[in-house]
Amino acid sequence: MNAMTKSAADLRRAARNHILAPRLESPFHDRLIALSEVNDWYNWAGYKAPHALFDGELEYFAIRSTAALFDISPMVKYRITGPDAGRYLNRLTLRDVRKLGVNRVHYTAWCDDHGHVLDDGTLFRLGENEFRLCCQERHLPWLLDSAFGFAVDIHEETEEIAGLALQGPTSYAVLRDAGFAGVEALKPFHIGTFPHEDGAVTISRTGFTGDLGYELFVPRARALSLWDRLWRAGEPHTIRAIGYGALNEARIEAGFIVANTDFVTAEGALRADRVRMPDEIGLDWLVDPDKPNFNGRRAILDARRNQSLKHILVGLEIEGNIPAEHAIVYHRKKHEAGLVTAAIWSPTAKRNIAIASLERPYGSKFTEDLWVEIYAMRELKYQKLMKRAKIVPRPFVRLARRTASPPGLA
Repeated sequence: MNAMTKSAADLRRAARNHILAPRLESPFHDRLIALSEVNDWYNWAGYKAPHALFDGELEYFAIRSTAALFDISPMVKYRITGPDAGRYLNRLTLRDVRKLGVNRVHYTAWCDDHGHVLDDGTLFRLGENEFRLCCQERHLPWLLDSAFGFAVDIHEETEEIAGLALQGPTSYAVLRDAGFAGVEALKPFHIGTFPHEDGAVTISRTGFTGDLGYELFVPRARALSLWDRLWRAGEPHTIRAIGYGALNEARIEAGFIVANTDFVTAEGALRADRVRMPDEIGLDWLVDPDKPNFNGRRAILDARRNQSLKHILVGLEIEGNIPAEHAIVYHRKKHEAGLVTAAIWSPTAKRNIAIASLERPYGSKFTEDLWVEIYAMRELKYQKLMKRAKIVPRPFVRLARRTASPPGLA
């Protein structure tokens, strides 16, 4: 009995120490902390990550005007290999993996058996039977359970592989001047492998900003040398390191969603009415009903057929210039219609924009006479403001340079 009690106490102590333990440091932490002027950090998947490094507004304009470097190492990464890797991922995810060529990337999502979204992310096909799945949350137990009966190996490589997002109109110029010959041939969602030191760096033309941009992946041991290579080449192009605050503004303008911000994942939901199907968060276009069976297929198609979907994700343009972050959306000022999940005053679009989760039929049938309830601080007192909102398409900002091939220098 004493041994059992001691064991339980040890487990509680270990759990407490894990919670209180210092956050992990990414492979680029030494460079980030040297650049940090505001000491503004947050916890990203257990890593110490910058919310801002010097000035959030200037960091945003680095994305839209020059080149911005963002550490994506904390993003959860899984290496999936084996003779059944493609067939397994086709069973797991919404899109048809058979259509994803080698050295290509696509955006996808995956659901539980009830059709509720577990997460979204990017799937990189690095070889015929070799993939990298990048996402927001950790899913190793689910991935392993789903692999029963498949000849496949699944390995989390988050700590082993460092990642950088290089985004902005001069991002290609930085890569060219850094000596990555041939990178101009990369079209959107294409992957290339380029020499770096005595190894290689994988570069994809992808990003989370809606701008011209690239993501670079390299083994942890070569992370700092990659940063320094890009930084030296980027200085004439006014390269800046940025934090999540600036990236978040750009992703809202691009209309992109974030798990457990714009929707609650099926594993993270505490209440049955918080889960969402793909069609309820704007991911209906990912669902390929013509491919072989995949997780949640029957539930998703039944919900479409029975018209039993309960929510819809929309873009909003709101009058005024006060961001409506987490504001309640009303129909005719009296019926609660939903909630704003993300909102900013867009410096590029010069509009007050938001992403909102609305209950149906609001947002699908009742699209007129929508209002948001904003509480603005005026002289140390909150003032309630009711502002008109109208549903508009996403993305809010569409930049031709994002898809230009070959890419421009600025």
